[in-house]
Amino acid sequence: MPWREVWGSHGGRIAGVAFGAVLGLIYLFSGFWDMLFFALVVFIGYTLGKRKDTAQGPLFQWQELAAWLSGVWRPFK
Repeated sequence: MPWREVWGSHGGRIAGVAFGAVLGLIYLFSGFWDMLFFALVVFIGYTLGKRKDTAQGPLFQWQELAAWLSGVWRPFK
């Protein structure tokens, strides 16, 4: 089978195994918690990049959050 056919039918599995192997190597060299932090940073970067690619806008609506917080904290003044 040519590479394109294999990638077309098993691309997700190949990418999953490659990602698992990379995370396994990171675990072997740096430790479990460092690997989890690295995976979290990669996931955050992927999520933000995907949102930018699909033009979904910012993750947080900062003006709405500021208005909500000022309304919540108003009684404490």
